[in-house]
Amino acid sequence: MMRAVVLVGGFGTRLRPLTYSVPKPMLTVGHVAIIERLVANLVRGGVTDVTLALGFKPEPFLEAFPDGTCAGATLHYAVEPEPLDTAGAIRFAADATGIDDTFVVANGDVLTDLDIAELVRFHREQGADATLHLIAVEDPSAFGVVALDERGRIERFVEKPAPGTAPSNLINAGTYVLEPSVLARIPAGQKVSIERITFPEIVAEGAIFGMATDDYWIDTGKPDLYLAANLDLVTGRRPRHRCEPVAEGADVHPDAVVVDSVVDAGATVHAGARIERSVILAGAVVEQGAVVIDSVAMGHVRSGAAVHDSVIGAGAVVEAAEELRSVRRPDPDQA
Repeated sequence: MMRAVVLVGGFGTRLRPLTYSVPKPMLTVGHVAIIERLVANLVRGGVTDVTLALGFKPEPFLEAFPDGTCAGATLHYAVEPEPLDTAGAIRFAADATGIDDTFVVANGDVLTDLDIAELVRFHREQGADATLHLIAVEDPSAFGVVALDERGRIERFVEKPAPGTAPSNLINAGTYVLEPSVLARIPAGQKVSIERITFPEIVAEGAIFGMATDDYWIDTGKPDLYLAANLDLVTGRRPRHRCEPVAEGADVHPDAVVVDSVVDAGATVHAGARIERSVILAGAVVEQGAVVIDSVAMGHVRSGAAVHDSVIGAGAVVEAAEELRSVRRPDPDQA
């Protein structure tokens, strides 16, 4: 049996207003909930049991997965009594569900085609206490950058290095393999960051490794990246995970135009509407002649309206003939 902890405790602040009505892990990418896609990849790598480390109520997950399984894995829930940051959440989840052997941790924002079994194999070969999946990025100055030796041992972390000073272009990609010894380092019930506190402690002992891959990887936690994660499934960027642009159960008029977009079951698109490079989620209505481009919509776009580079949350309305550019409605800053 291989166990995993998935960190899904955040409030989804960066994805508001979408997350006012749907918990971030339950938002769909290519018609399938983010959490289900993430767990499916863990299962492909040999994970059998997944503990969701939650910051608040598990009810939406219980409703979505009433038989206690997700993508073939048995689900467990660990609901923190207060926010414990990443290390605190991992320790709490492990204690709550009796994890006492090598286990995997995944950041619930991340979708990747990483071979989990290969990461575990590398971890065991190195005799590591902790192993991080690493990914190369063009501009590492916005991230925590990792310096490796020739064996893959992590020598140091450099947080947001000035341009041109980074020791590598490899960053922490949010999937780890950990030994129970790592849990023993984390004080129970305290707010502790695994990235800023725990991992640097293990670096000092030479017991933390990194495995870099060039697999597909995306952080879905911001609207532009959430949109990209969806479009990657219809534009061929993830050929092994393609999806049909229009889901069964979507009501799309034959005279509507849908280009490089995803329309979920429960969405309605009227005649003459045009959808380009956008995601139309369940409950959304796009009326006759409306245009939605480079946007995510859950709400109601009335006839003749034009929505560009915007996010329309559940219950929000774009009035007839109104034009929006780079708007979030309702505005999270006004909430």
